[in-house]
Amino acid sequence: MKNNLLTLTFWAFIVVAANCPAAEPLANEDKDGLYARSIEQILRLEPEQIDIATAALIISERWNDNVYGQRYISRLDDMAYEIRELLQEKGHVGKDSQAVMVINDYLFNKEGFESLAESKDANDLFLHRVMDKKRGYCLSLSILYLSLAERLGTPVYGVAVPEHFFVRYDDGRVRFNIETTSRGGYADDEHYIKNFQVPAGDSLYMKNLNSRQTLGCLFNNLGNIYYETGDIEQAQVALERAVLINPSLSESRVNLGNIYLEKDRVSEAIDEYRTALRIKPADAKTHNNLGNAYAKRQWFNDAINEYRDAIRQNPNFADAYKNLASTYGQQEMYGQAITALRQAITLGSKDAETINRLGDFYRLAEQYDAAIYQYQKALRLNNKLAEAHYGIGFCYGKQGLADEEIKAYQKAIALEPEMATALAGLGNAYFAKQGYEKAIEYYRRAILIEPENHTIRYNLGAAYSNGEYYEQAIAEYLKAVEIDPQMADAHKGLALAYYNLKKYESADEHITKAQRLGAEIPDELIAAVEKKLR
Repeated sequence: MKNNLLTLTFWAFIVVAANCPAAEPLANEDKDGLYARSIEQILRLEPEQIDIATAALIISERWNDNVYGQRYISRLDDMAYEIRELLQEKGHVGKDSQAVMVINDYLFNKEGFESLAESKDANDLFLHRVMDKKRGYCLSLSILYLSLAERLGTPVYGVAVPEHFFVRYDDGRVRFNIETTSRGGYADDEHYIKNFQVPAGDSLYMKNLNSRQTLGCLFNNLGNIYYETGDIEQAQVALERAVLINPSLSESRVNLGNIYLEKDRVSEAIDEYRTALRIKPADAKTHNNLGNAYAKRQWFNDAINEYRDAIRQNPNFADAYKNLASTYGQQEMYGQAITALRQAITLGSKDAETINRLGDFYRLAEQYDAAIYQYQKALRLNNKLAEAHYGIGFCYGKQGLADEEIKAYQKAIALEPEMATALAGLGNAYFAKQGYEKAIEYYRRAILIEPENHTIRYNLGAAYSNGEYYEQAIAEYLKAVEIDPQMADAHKGLALAYYNLKKYESADEHITKAQRLGAEIPDELIAAVEKKLR
């Protein structure tokens, strides 16, 4: 990675001085941060030595190799000189509170900078992009504002609230907030506390941030951008820096927890979520995320409690209802799962996949007509949803409607030819109709996809046995018990197949194993084997 900002030293100052021979140096001229070459160097500085623009532009350079930091620093310096001239014309200096009005007029009227309601482009986070496009959102516009204030000697600080950032003038006597997304307009503290649900307690929310802490907020957003672009390693680096710098900001904790959870570092994710909730206890999303972490650990009762807390904080939280339904389903509490998922659908989760999942819960609860109804609703939304066709086939099978079952499974396989469950289901349907050759065909196709599935192995063995292919049946039964030695029915099948091949000692051996595992063996088979062994 290049270090464009290496050139921001004595020579950069000479260029400015040459254009403005009588100009006084800018207020940030003595900061060591002007000469930093990397973020690592920046973070080793004392907060008062950090130059926020230099730090932000080093981050820009790491994001985009085409960014040349010196050019933007020179532009910022030129902008600061222009503002200072405007201040002098009005008889003010940079540290005066009146400087804020001049900065606002310069940025939002003369230069035409404007805010974005939401950032759909990752580049909008970066200072170079704000300067190029003259637009930004709360944090990126605030970084620009702080960069100019730093050069003018205006006592302006960054301020964080949950999911928002603004700046504040505070000279120790006069103090007021500046909303960069509203052209520098004023809003009192109560506005932010109420509208952004600032938690009570000891945190950095609503406090004046130093330059290092402001960078911590930038690292949080940077981590989110890297995550959204698929670079999870860089996302983790940025978010770990954010947490290290600002340990009492809940957003950074939550975002880092999300990274850890995705990387299966579940204990660390839980620690981050719990810390975030100590900072901001009423955060529904964090309760939901902690529930996800508990569910991944199979701590289902704890997960359910967190999802319920999320719903108490936000009764319209559809995802929490969906997660709650999934956890109930994992515990085979299908009635509760149905209730939770129906609530999620009522709140707007009316996509085909969610409705299909509701069908699954009805199917598992053995409410087959209700399940078919939901699967058909899902197919009206997405007729290529193979899982819904499979679910319908399963329900028809349980209702004894073999022909309809076969048609449904065939539709699922047409959409997903390697859907092992549908192939096995079709094998089961033909088996029930005594179509053993067809059953064998579909079981074999399913096994090619899931060779370690002992149930399909057993079913294939049973189809071979019923078709009087006893050698092949024994081979499949033996593979089934190799995968699952406790499979009593496979030992029972082996006993019958060995008997039909006149291998009575082997038949007797597997009768004993099957009985030990709890299988019921027909008395006539036991008697026949005993007779042959006399």
